[in-house]
Amino acid sequence: MSRTSRTALGAALALVAGAAGVLAAPGAPRAEAAPPGTKDVTAVLFEWRFDSVARECQTTLGPAGYGYVQVSPPQEHIQGSQWWTSYQPVSYRIAGRLGDRTAFKNMIDTCHAAGVKVVADTVINHMSAGSGTGTGGSSYSKYDYPGTYSGWDMDDCRSSISNYQDRANVQNCELVGLADLDTGEEYVRTRIAQYMNDLLSLGVDGFRIDAAKHMPTNDLAAVKSKLSNPNAYWKQEAIFGSGEAVSPSEYLQNGDVQEFRYARDLKRVFQNEKLAYLANYGEGWGYMASGQSAVFVDNHDTERGGDTLNYKNGADYTLANVFMLAWPYGSPDINSGYEWSDRDAGPPNGGTVNACWQDGWKCQHKWPEIQSMVAFRNTVRGTGVTNWWDNGNDAIAFGRGDKGFVAVNHETSTVSRTYQTSLPAGGYCDVQSRTPVTVDSSGRFTASLAPNTALALHTGARTC
Repeated sequence: MSRTSRTALGAALALVAGAAGVLAAPGAPRAEAAPPGTKDVTAVLFEWRFDSVARECQTTLGPAGYGYVQVSPPQEHIQGSQWWTSYQPVSYRIAGRLGDRTAFKNMIDTCHAAGVKVVADTVINHMSAGSGTGTGGSSYSKYDYPGTYSGWDMDDCRSSISNYQDRANVQNCELVGLADLDTGEEYVRTRIAQYMNDLLSLGVDGFRIDAAKHMPTNDLAAVKSKLSNPNAYWKQEAIFGSGEAVSPSEYLQNGDVQEFRYARDLKRVFQNEKLAYLANYGEGWGYMASGQSAVFVDNHDTERGGDTLNYKNGADYTLANVFMLAWPYGSPDINSGYEWSDRDAGPPNGGTVNACWQDGWKCQHKWPEIQSMVAFRNTVRGTGVTNWWDNGNDAIAFGRGDKGFVAVNHETSTVSRTYQTSLPAGGYCDVQSRTPVTVDSSGRFTASLAPNTALALHTGARTC
């Protein structure tokens, strides 16, 4: 959850009075530098029911080459139709609105059979606000979650975070009024690890750690050391804020960290600057190391908060995703959610996806321009940028060694030129337009790109 969304969520709290409410230590194992395997693209199926995720793994994600699917938090949470109810746990039972334990396990097995690993969005910084009965029937009140936690397990600060320049305030006080767990306590660390070990026992391959910045990095390292598989993949939400007391880089000792500057800067470049500026995108812009950075064009928070692009931005959004998948920095997430005008609105049909592009489901992971780039990325893995070209403005092109080549025209008129590549000579299929392209013996080809379109060639797609 971004601070922007959390601020809006805090305002929402006032409207739900009386209801359930809103929304490495020494010796700790070091995470793998990047998601294991040769496929590092994650489809983030935000608020999809687990049975719908299972079907999508079989029909789309596996065949397209996605390495991972990220699912929304599976634990029991407060009742309500809003999306953010999923981020207010009341127990660690797998009993949320998206499916029960059986459905969750079946989803994991089905996705694994399709060659797709599973990342679970994991809410361990806090519990809920308010009081009531959870989605699995558990009774709770703020600071008291029978069988899980009591007031003794919460941080002493019982007021909302108010100063991001104060480390103690950020990490010990309450995120928009949600009961803050004292992750410095041994019991709390053990209880969190028990939940995560339960997910691992069902086959989960990794975790997105929600609100990581609000927990000391050494507390998270201590939790990780208690896992049955301490090398399970971790992707930590630690939002960069200039001048803030807590830096995302602190969390690299535990695993990958989400690089929020990547998405924010892409919005600025695609909407107000020049694509030519992207020639050294990534570490050259002061970002964290590529091998431990998780990147995205948007996520469920930022698309609503407006600090990044979203599906409403048309070609800016589509081409930014194409660029991200083609560019060798970080491990990419493709946000795949649903249409919204009310930023609090929960998923259509309670999370059941009967078909993509129906009932409001956007299915960005399946957009042809985006889906086609997943195989491109898998093919060019391990290669650097070659043959960079730009027109000094909004048309760029670059190769990925002798494995692939991409051109992006974000101009308002057609760009026609001969491109120099390092590709082997012969026929290729432009996976963006599904048209054939011939590369000559010198590695060159000629193409005309209409405004706001891209071209992508790779050695895994020689014919259309």
